[in-house]
Amino acid sequence: MPKNLTTKILEAHLVEGTLVPGTEISIRIDHTLLQDATGTMAMLEFIAMGLPRVKVDLAAQYIDHNLLQTDYKNADDHAFLTSAAMKFGVHLSRPGNGISHQVHLERFGRPGLTLLGADSHTPTAAGLAMLAMGAGGLDVALAMAGHPFNLPCPKVMGIKLTGKLPEWVSGKDVVLEMLRRHTVKGGVGKVIEYYGPGVATLSVTDRATIGNMGAELGATSSLFPSDERTRQFLVSQGRGDGWQPLAADEGAVYDEYDEIDLSALEPLIACPSSPDNVVKVSEVAGTKVDQVIVGSSVNSSYRDLMTVCRIMQGRRVAAGVHFHVNPGSRQALENVAQDGGVLMLLMAGVSIHQSGCLGCIGMGQAPGTDQVSLRTFPRNFPGRSGTQNDKVYLCSPETAAASGISGVITDPRKLGDVMTYPAVQNPEKYLLDDSGILFPLEDGSAVEIKTGPNIAPFPNFEALPDSLQAAVVIRLGDNITTDHIMPAGNKVLPLRSNIPAISEHVFEQVDEEFPRRAKASGNGVVVAGENYGQGSSREHAAIAPRYLGIRAKIVKSFARIHKANLVNFGILPLVFKDPADMDLLQQGDQLSFPDVRQLVESGAVEIPVFVNGREVVTLLNVSDRQRRELLAGGTLNYVKDNHN
Repeated sequence: MPKNLTTKILEAHLVEGTLVPGTEISIRIDHTLLQDATGTMAMLEFIAMGLPRVKVDLAAQYIDHNLLQTDYKNADDHAFLTSAAMKFGVHLSRPGNGISHQVHLERFGRPGLTLLGADSHTPTAAGLAMLAMGAGGLDVALAMAGHPFNLPCPKVMGIKLTGKLPEWVSGKDVVLEMLRRHTVKGGVGKVIEYYGPGVATLSVTDRATIGNMGAELGATSSLFPSDERTRQFLVSQGRGDGWQPLAADEGAVYDEYDEIDLSALEPLIACPSSPDNVVKVSEVAGTKVDQVIVGSSVNSSYRDLMTVCRIMQGRRVAAGVHFHVNPGSRQALENVAQDGGVLMLLMAGVSIHQSGCLGCIGMGQAPGTDQVSLRTFPRNFPGRSGTQNDKVYLCSPETAAASGISGVITDPRKLGDVMTYPAVQNPEKYLLDDSGILFPLEDGSAVEIKTGPNIAPFPNFEALPDSLQAAVVIRLGDNITTDHIMPAGNKVLPLRSNIPAISEHVFEQVDEEFPRRAKASGNGVVVAGENYGQGSSREHAAIAPRYLGIRAKIVKSFARIHKANLVNFGILPLVFKDPADMDLLQQGDQLSFPDVRQLVESGAVEIPVFVNGREVVTLLNVSDRQRRELLAGGTLNYVKDNHN
C-alpha cells in the first residue's frame, strides 16, 4: 500500500508498538531541543539520572525566553545551563542568538529525522521535513538519556495544496485558514501532512510558519516533504550535504483529507482571544491599532523581516503606533542588515529588539489598557501579552506592516495601489555566523556545574495511595490553556527553577486564592471542560499543581502534551465518561476515590469517584507504562526505582 511521509518516518524510528492510531508507540529520537524557560528543570531532571553525557545524536539548549535580567535569577539560570551543556555534551545557543525552533531550522535540522523539544512550537522544523514534536521537559530529558519517546500513535491528516499564493498573501494566511476551518481542537491526535503541487510554491520558511502554528491546531506535529526548495535552503545554509528527497508515495492514504487552493486565499487575521477566531482582514479593516509586533516565535525569518523592511522603505509608522521587530535569530538580523533592511526600519520609526521570544511569552512589550495589538505571533490567549483583558490580533507580516503604516487594521492588498509587492526570496547564500553557539566539548567531565540560590532541588512526590480523599479546588470551563494554569511573563518565568516559589502563581490569572486553597485541602482535584491544557508544553503547569497537592484532574478532554505531563508528575488524568456529570462536581465538594491504586494497577479504565453519595464514572485512558508511572508517583520516581 502506498505510504504517506509521516508513516515512513515513524516506521524508520519505531522501537515498540504498531502504527495503529491511538495505541502507544515508542520511537527513537535523533535531536532534542530545550529552551531556558523549560530547560533548567529538564536539565535538573537529566542530572538526576546520573549519566555522564547525553545519548542522543544532537542535543541543543537555547537561551531565548528569559532574556530580561531584572535581577540575578535569569542570569544564574543561564550560567547553570551553560555549564551543564558543556559538561554533558549539549550545543548551547547563547542569549541573543535566536529562538530555539528558528535557529534549529537554520543550523541543525535535517530531512527525515525526529526532533523532540520542550517547546510546543518545535514543529517549526516541519519546514525541513523533520518529524518534530513538542513535549514536557522530562520527556525530553529522558530522550537525552537515550530513552525512546512514548506517544499515542497519531492519525495523519493529509492537506492537499494546489495553486500559488497571490501577492500580499503568505504562509501565515495558510495556517490561519487551517485554524478557521479546523479550530484549536482540529489537529488533536494527528500529524498534519501537506502534499500536492502547491507545496513546491512555498519556501522552507513559509512551511516553517505553517508547521509552527500547527501547535495551535492541537496537532502532534506537522510535516512537509523534502524537495528542491528544501535542498536550496540547506545549500544556502552551507549544509547541502544533509539533504535527501522525501515525499509521500503516489496515491498515499490518509486518515483525513482536506484541500486548500492557495490561489483562492486572501489576507486573514485571528481576532481576540483565540488563534481560531479567524476572519478576513477586510472584515475588521479600519480598527484603530496601537501596537504592532513582527517576529518572535513565528514570522521572524529573513523573508518575513525583509518583506516588512521593503514595505516600510520610504514610509513612516503612523502617529500613535508603537511598531516593534523581534528577529527570530541573529542570522536573520545579520542578513537583513547586510541587505540594508535595518536602516529601512529605523528610518520608518520601528524599534528593533534582540533575537528572542520577548512579547510572545509575555517578557515585555505588553500593550496598554484597551489598546489593540497586532502581532505576527502564534498565540493570543487571554492575558498572555501581560495585560489583562488584552486585545491581541494575529496576522501576517504583510498585514502587520500595512496596518502599522496606516494606523488601522489594513488589508495589505491596498498597498498594491501605491507600491509593487516586494516578493522577497530567501538568500541563495546566507551570511553565516555561529559565534553565538557553544559547541560540545569532547570531554566535559571536569566542568563544574554552576547553581545559583534560585535553583531549588526537585521536589519529592509520593506514590499513589491505596485510596484517595480529595477536594475540588477549582472548577473551570473549556479550552483552558497552560497560560491560565501557569502564567508566563517577566514576573513568573524567572522562577522556573524554583517549584516552591513558582507554585504560588498557579491559576493566578483565574483565581488568586487557588494556591492557598490547594495547600489547605491536603489533596486536591481540578475539574474542567474540553481541551484542557492546550497551548505551551510547559511542564510547570503539571509540576506546580502537583507540588500544591493536586492528585487528579477530571475534565471532558485533554490536550496531548499536558496529559503526558500530568502522568509524568503523578497526577491522574481522568475524563468524564458522561460529560454531563461535570455538573455534579462543584468547587469545595469532597471526592472519594476508593481502591484507586488497585484499579490503576489492574488496568481498569473506569475509575469511580464518589461525591455527595453519588457515583461519577471517570475514564483513565493511559498505557500500561503510564499506569506504572502513576503508581510510582511520577515518571522520575519510576525511572529511579527501576534503574538503581
